Amino acid sequence: MKDHGCCVVTASGSGRQTVENRNSDGERPTRRFVRRFLSIAGWIIPGAMLAVLPKCPACLAAYVAIGTGVGLSISGATYIRMALLILCLTSLSYLTAKGLRRIIFRIWASRQYRRPRHK
Repeated sequence: MKDHGCCVVTASGSGRQTVENRNSDGERPTRRFVRRFLSIAGWIIPGAMLAVLPKCPACLAAYVAIGTGVGLSISGATYIRMALLILCLTSLSYLTAKGLRRIIFRIWASRQYRRPRHK
């Protein structure tokens, strides 16, 4: 039977050595960085799209034609503009709700921790 690395370190040394060995692998900070980057990108991309999205469907059709060479009708550009607007607002609403849920949970958890227990 194979011994686990965490059992060997704990049995052989202090708790400080255990923490150092756990944090010594380079994978965890990389995952944390990627998660933080994706979280920030989740806010920036829809916000930037809303800021750049033209109000006029004809302008959107012109931008698509310049960028891709594909011509759009005005009615098609109107539908695409509304779809992009709904998509951006939905994703920003989801991110807002997720952040508020996290904040509310932290407040609730801190109050539960501080609440005196009566016997």
